[in-house]
Amino acid sequence: MEIIIPVVITVVSGLLLGLLLAVLGHIFAVPKDETIEKLTEALPGANCGGCGYAGCEDYAKAIKNGEAALSLCSAGGEEVYKEICSVMGATSDEKITPKKAFVFCGGCIDYTEDKMKYRGINTCKAANMYFQGKGKCDFGCLGIGDCAAACPFGAISIKDDLAVIDRTVCTGCGACVSACPNFLISLIPADQTVAVRCKNVEKGVLTRKACTHGCIGCRKCEKTCPVGAVTVENGFLAKIDYDTCISCGACASACPTGAVFPIKEGCKN
Repeated sequence: MEIIIPVVITVVSGLLLGLLLAVLGHIFAVPKDETIEKLTEALPGANCGGCGYAGCEDYAKAIKNGEAALSLCSAGGEEVYKEICSVMGATSDEKITPKKAFVFCGGCIDYTEDKMKYRGINTCKAANMYFQGKGKCDFGCLGIGDCAAACPFGAISIKDDLAVIDRTVCTGCGACVSACPNFLISLIPADQTVAVRCKNVEKGVLTRKACTHGCIGCRKCEKTCPVGAVTVENGFLAKIDYDTCISCGACASACPTGAVFPIKEGCKN
């Protein structure tokens, strides 16, 4: 009896406490919002932050409260957009242009060199604070991989000291864009086929010394483009207007340094 009585008391106490917790849980339960649940289920669940919110549930709440547009999920694309419109009873008349991330730098080890050896904290952000990284080009890819660490889909790798994006895996969430301290990554239309792989805004002679693949501002691409989609900004750096570009490739053929060339994995022509 000395053992049985304490055991019975413990079991009964446990049952009573469990019952009390169940009652309290029912009384203080927060009612679920079916619309938010449906929206969260419609979203891809990547919680990548590309929409500007902390995660898919936060974005769903913002949509429900009328605080966010229905088309902000770049990772989900048009399919998710249509599902969201269906849940919200809205018309899906907005055209969603799929976008992919792209690294605007072609300075891999074949075209540029290191100016020093870096032995600091192994992040691009830290390296950039130390004489703007180890490479000769102060505007180029730091090659450590903050963007790769930020990508929730594993679409980015470092090859030949250059960040490379696998466009078959990239969802265009944009998580890598804010991770790059040199602002080398942008989202561009997924169907585009050419890009200027350079962000160096210095004079052509200085760019050439830093990277043989850099844009020297010669304007050959600008003069060759049949639709005026290419312009040289700040006098030294070419830029493509993707709203005008027809992906004819004329600019890539005209570029003497290879700074403008077809979009593909890696940095080599």
